[in-house]
Amino acid sequence: MTDLSLPNLSGGLPDKRQVAASFSRAAGTYDSVAELQRDVGSELLRRLPEDFSAGRWLDLGCGTGYFSRALGERFTGAQGVALDIAEGMLAHARPLGGATHFIAGDAECLPLQDASCDLIFSSLAVQWCADFASVLSEARRVLKPGGVFAFASLCVGTLFELRDSWRRVDGMVHVNRFRELGIYQHLCADSGLRVASLQTRAHVLHYPDVRSLTHELKALGAHNINPGRPGGLTGRARILGLIEAYEQFRQAEGLPATYQVVYAVLEKPL
Repeated sequence: MTDLSLPNLSGGLPDKRQVAASFSRAAGTYDSVAELQRDVGSELLRRLPEDFSAGRWLDLGCGTGYFSRALGERFTGAQGVALDIAEGMLAHARPLGGATHFIAGDAECLPLQDASCDLIFSSLAVQWCADFASVLSEARRVLKPGGVFAFASLCVGTLFELRDSWRRVDGMVHVNRFRELGIYQHLCADSGLRVASLQTRAHVLHYPDVRSLTHELKALGAHNINPGRPGGLTGRARILGLIEAYEQFRQAEGLPATYQVVYAVLEKPL
């Protein structure tokens, strides 16, 4: 059900096979460091329309199933589908419940019938999809008339402190690339779905040192998986250069890491 045969993705985004493998490896450590992910997903839940009910929902990019369980609690009695491209995440999520079905699948080609879901919920997953227009097209196909596609994603400006610090050390790709906000706006406007809301919000986390940040990114499976990244081990001199460069951003709370989050709620016309 998951087509991982096309490695050359547009826009400099990573090979989806590497995305799947990276997040599968991180399944056991993900929840221990997922503060941002929990905050963003909870905010997205709050942005759903008031009094909205769903007989069948899809958690798109379910990861460890944290929000599949939250959706199951919110929509009691509904049929829930948890879908992820990473088999390791599904293996972790399945025993914890929350959804009726756990499916390996690709957001750009959903293994679901037309007009089969009232809600598609996707928190911090679609930034890994190179063809976001296809994600929107699939959401429109799978939603019932009046259904809602709510997603949170990342845009340009995310981890700019880490990116700019590495840029002072060398010219290689060390930080994952993300779409511009304007691309999200344009694609959503042209999707055939009604844009009920589309906003950005900066979330800033703080760390005592650079190692704490990079360790967390690796534990999340969200470390650098872009084409053009350096191969092999990073030399000591370059690491020391990174630490020195990042110190220019230090605040009283520690070293900041900024995530520019796009929150969107789209509705399929009746």
